[in-house]
Amino acid sequence: MPNYDVIYRNGTVVNQDGRGQRDIGVTAGRVAFIGDLSQGSAGAVVDCTGLHILPGVIDSQVHFREPGPTHKEDLESGSRAAVMGGVTAVFEMPNTDPLTISEAALADKVKRGTDRMHCDFAFWVGGTHDNAKDVAELERLPGAAGIKVFMGSSTGSLLVEDDDGVAAILRNTRRRSAFHSEDEYRLRERKGERIEGDPRSHPVWRDEIAALTCTERLVGIAKRFNAKIHVLHISTAEEIDYLRQHKDVATCEATPHHLTLVAPDCYERLGTLAQMNPPVRDERARSGIWKGIAQGIVDVLGSDHAPHTLEEKAKTYPASPSGMTGVQTLVPTMLDHVNAGKLTLERFVDLTSHGPARIFGIAGKGRIAAGYDADFTVVDLKRKQTITNGWIASKSQWTPYDGVEVTGWPVGTVIRGRRVMWEGDLVTPSGGRPVRFQDQR
Repeated sequence: MPNYDVIYRNGTVVNQDGRGQRDIGVTAGRVAFIGDLSQGSAGAVVDCTGLHILPGVIDSQVHFREPGPTHKEDLESGSRAAVMGGVTAVFEMPNTDPLTISEAALADKVKRGTDRMHCDFAFWVGGTHDNAKDVAELERLPGAAGIKVFMGSSTGSLLVEDDDGVAAILRNTRRRSAFHSEDEYRLRERKGERIEGDPRSHPVWRDEIAALTCTERLVGIAKRFNAKIHVLHISTAEEIDYLRQHKDVATCEATPHHLTLVAPDCYERLGTLAQMNPPVRDERARSGIWKGIAQGIVDVLGSDHAPHTLEEKAKTYPASPSGMTGVQTLVPTMLDHVNAGKLTLERFVDLTSHGPARIFGIAGKGRIAAGYDADFTVVDLKRKQTITNGWIASKSQWTPYDGVEVTGWPVGTVIRGRRVMWEGDLVTPSGGRPVRFQDQR
């Protein structure tokens, strides 16, 4: 029996074979063997009795604010929150300051993240009117997740609201590009629907029609150019029904907050802390997104972690910024849904590991399989724990789930064979590396 660097022993492994008690041998940061290693030897043995070992969770939509307004988050603090919540890799968004829209800006982020971020990473490059001709090169640079386009305005100044601008980008992309899909023209027309001091008017202003209209426009453009698109943070039942007819070009993402929170309750209880773009909507919308989970229409879960300080969020609506923390609570909130019977553990793995690897072409991650990076999210499905602001590692130090008891908890975060978080403690110095892609140049 060969010797391994580490053996993870007696856990219930969830992988391409289903789920079952198996040992995992790790050598040089990669999975070397899956099966019975009771006679095996290793430099370290980690007992996972009673725990489930999942492929490392990949959160493909986070905003870590660096460079820019780092008083509310930076690459170190955001990635610390990620690993504390069981997330092994993140894709970070381009609406920083300066914007991530050039090779130099991307290289700067990769340099900032390497060995400083606690998890592995890739960075979305913002698509603009000016760099549309260059996106085929930009999307394949080392550390690039692909091209991200804002068709509706959110935090920051990236905006391509017109069909011609979107067409210029999709004409040149080869990878799957990600889109914030809200119709900017309708958002401008409806600004009068906002009621000062009443965040319940947020989903009235940014209504279902704004989301669906933009997604219909986007799919039409993608079909013209045979381009692959990814619609972020689906917030309406109508988009789910529409996208099921267009899976040939479009994948889509759901977020834990759109699956967990519901209007008007969330606004009455949390005020502007529940304010997001696109908004959290009513039960009909939430049920529609759950239908998309059940029917396989939704491809991935992303947190859309977008922190602001409590002081900023305390501004009177609509002067209050949209965004909430989420990367650290993705795993526990969704495991609670697993325990409630809303989705299976295998479907959770599909949405957070297999899905991102499949649709974005990630190399060596997303499965527990021989030769793959030894990235594991180790969870205790039976543990009951209360989420609190005090647990949140983000600089913003708050969560909309403060005081919520969940069943299911991340016990360990293992990245390339190294235990980074274990039982709530950071146990390994930061060693984040760029995620590799199958078509990287």
